[in-house]
Amino acid sequence: MSGIHVGHLTLSHFRSHRLGRMALDGRPVALFGPNGAGKTNILEAVSLLSPGRGLRRAGAEEMARRPERLGWKIRATLADGARIHEVATGAEPGQPRSLRIDGKPAPQLALADLTRIVWLVPAQDRLWIEGAEGRRRFLDRVTMSFVPAHGEAVLAHEKAMRERNRLLKDQVRDTMWYEAIEAQMAEAAARIVAYRREAVARLAAAQAGSETAFPAAELGVIEAEGSEGLDSADDFATAHAASRPRDMGAGRSLIGPHRSDLGAVYTAKGTDARHCSTGEQKALLISLILANARALKSETGAAPLVLLDEVAAHLDTARRAALFDEICALGGQAWMTGTGAELFAELGPRAQAFEIGEQSGISTIAEARP
Repeated sequence: MSGIHVGHLTLSHFRSHRLGRMALDGRPVALFGPNGAGKTNILEAVSLLSPGRGLRRAGAEEMARRPERLGWKIRATLADGARIHEVATGAEPGQPRSLRIDGKPAPQLALADLTRIVWLVPAQDRLWIEGAEGRRRFLDRVTMSFVPAHGEAVLAHEKAMRERNRLLKDQVRDTMWYEAIEAQMAEAAARIVAYRREAVARLAAAQAGSETAFPAAELGVIEAEGSEGLDSADDFATAHAASRPRDMGAGRSLIGPHRSDLGAVYTAKGTDARHCSTGEQKALLISLILANARALKSETGAAPLVLLDEVAAHLDTARRAALFDEICALGGQAWMTGTGAELFAELGPRAQAFEIGEQSGISTIAEARP
């Protein structure tokens, strides 16, 4: 093992799990069982051991088990050699999510100091052919894995932009109302742009020279019209001031990193990801997640947790075996789901396997013995 891993995981009234417990030894984790049994719910619980709203981006109320709708809780130990941290997160009805680390209240950003988590879920399969919003979210998640402070910059930009948009919709023309808000937006925008470019550069470095069965992608951040070439806070502040008449007509801010897009080209073919086959698009996504994980390990010395939901079902036997080999070579704890144990046969004893079932609407967890 060369990364922090989940040692114990307990779910209480979380999604379909009334009470679920898992004891883990750091090897990759294979979760198999029928659709709807609760496999992805376990991955979501693990994803909540990182800052943010998890892999489903759900609100606290949505995670409570129905019909009880009691408070839900996730408890986990994060082990790194001899060091063990206790993490507890959850929410009572009508309350926001809370977090305690080693028994003490903590902000979500503190989770980034314990471990980094990267994930790939089926909803991302259409990433390259749908709107830019999903690609921005993907890029921001990758960026946060490298620079946790990126999340704060995005939130600061969104907050200031909402205030500015309110002024625009109300047709406020007094420049005094705009200047302070635009200064906050501009400072956050400059940080966002810099962090995103840094993340793309790190992914490129992680792909360069790596021997992998998955195709490399050339990435680039595509800025919206009017935002090209803006780097510093002064650049953005000047652009916001100049764009006020146009923005007032639109009733919203038209310049800034909230309108950026992520471009990707299949390197070997020189083909835009949008025009690749479904299989190629999936392979490109897997390649980027693995590059993200390799880059984090290279820079921090520890492999991140990797969450791959229903990834094996879309790969042939050879590429599935190659994926498992790369995961094991990474040396961290990967969590994977699939409908049948046979999908993970190539892993053999290199992984722990758990069968996820369902009885009367309640998920069950049973370790599968070799």
